[in-house]
Amino acid sequence: MSKILDNATSHFRTKISGEMQYITVPEWNAKIYFKSVITLKEQSKLIELASGGKTVEALVESLIVKARNEDGTRMFNMPDKVTLMNEVDPDVLIRIVGEINTAMQDDTVEAIEKN
Repeated sequence: MSKILDNATSHFRTKISGEMQYITVPEWNAKIYFKSVITLKEQSKLIELASGGKTVEALVESLIVKARNEDGTRMFNMPDKVTLMNEVDPDVLIRIVGEINTAMQDDTVEAIEKN
C-alpha cells in the first residue's frame, strides 16, 4: 500500500471512529446518535436509490445506515425498513434524516474551512 493510501485510510478510520453527535426526537422519547461520515459503499446505495426515483426508500435507508445507539451500534436494521416506511410518522422521519444530514454537512464544511 502506498504512503498516500495509508494516510487516506488512517484519516477515514479516525473520522469513522470519532465522537458521535446526537439529535433529540421528542416524539420517540429518544436520542439518535450518528457519526459525521458513512462509507462510500453506504453512500452509493443511497445515491442509487435516490437517482432511481426511490426517494422514500433512500430516506429510510439513510436513517437505517446513520442512526446509532449511544454505544455506536445500529439503532435499526434492514428488516426494520418496511416498518419504518409504513408505520412511522413520515414528517418525523423526514425531520430526523434532515437534521442528521445537516449536522453531517456542517462538519464537512467546518473541516474544509480549517484547511
